[in-house]
Amino acid sequence: MATAELVESGLIEVQLGDFIEVGEGPRGTRLIVDVTEVNLTSDRVNATLATNDAADWGTVSDDGTLMSLDVRFTLKTDDGEYIYVEYCGRGELTKSLIAAAPTFQTGSEKYSWLNRVQGVIAGQVNLDTGKLVYRLYEVKITGEEGLV
Repeated sequence: MATAELVESGLIEVQLGDFIEVGEGPRGTRLIVDVTEVNLTSDRVNATLATNDAADWGTVSDDGTLMSLDVRFTLKTDDGEYIYVEYCGRGELTKSLIAAAPTFQTGSEKYSWLNRVQGVIAGQVNLDTGKLVYRLYEVKITGEEGLV
């Protein structure tokens, strides 16, 4: 049987910008949240927001307590490489807690290992200041020989 281990691998600090409520749609109330800053700090990669393309295209539950996330942005590493990041997840608005699962895409040979990473992030947000901090974990999968 395969098992999974979460290995802490970094910190992602985010500054949220404007909130735009698009209105009620077939999936709930659409809320677009601008992301103005992103800083990724870890032992293997350090990066900041590359362009102003970052946002969360989320939906909020009917009772306003849960937000489904759909986040995308591009990072530029401290040595000039680009990394595209996208993740979905859930935010418990009453507790200001977020859980999500990022994946990464890059053409950089140096950071190509990121193309194979399934991440998990656990975050806490202050909606008054717009500050959001995630702990980033890498999922390590181990298989069992002879199982299949």
